[in-house]
Amino acid sequence: MSNPEASPASPAPDEKRQPRQSRLVKAALACQRLGRFDVTLRNVSLTGVGGQGPHILQIGERMTLFLPGHEPMLGTVRWVAGTRFGLQTDREIQTMRLRAAHNDTIIAADSMADFQIVPPPRVDTWRPGLTRATALPGQFGRKR
Repeated sequence: MSNPEASPASPAPDEKRQPRQSRLVKAALACQRLGRFDVTLRNVSLTGVGGQGPHILQIGERMTLFLPGHEPMLGTVRWVAGTRFGLQTDREIQTMRLRAAHNDTIIAADSMADFQIVPPPRVDTWRPGLTRATALPGQFGRKR
C-alpha cells in the first residue's frame, strides 16, 4: 500500500544516497524558464549537488549545471525548500577536479606556526589648536 504523504522525489528505501562533501562553491544553473543564473553550492556528491539560488525551482525541472572544472551537465531538481534545492546530475561529478578548479589546497594547521609579535603602531595624538602643555591641577580647559 502506498503512502499518500510520501514525497514522489524521495529515494526508494533500498536506494542509498551518496556521501556528501560540505563545500562552498560558486556555480551556475540554466533552464528554459529562468535562463542562466548564479547559485551557491553547499553540498557536493558524486551524483548531485545541494545549494541555494535567487529563484524558486520546481521539482522535476531539468537544469543545466555549470560547475568549475567540468563540462556543462544536465540534472533534475529533486527537492526544493524556498530558494534552496537539491539537484541530481546525469553524470558523475569529479570532486577532485572541482577542488583543482578552485585552486583549493589543504594546508595542515601546524605548518603555519610561524608567528610574529608585532608592536602596535605609534600614533601622534596631537591635534591642531590644542597645546601640549600639561594642565595644572584644578585647571581644565583654556587659560583666561
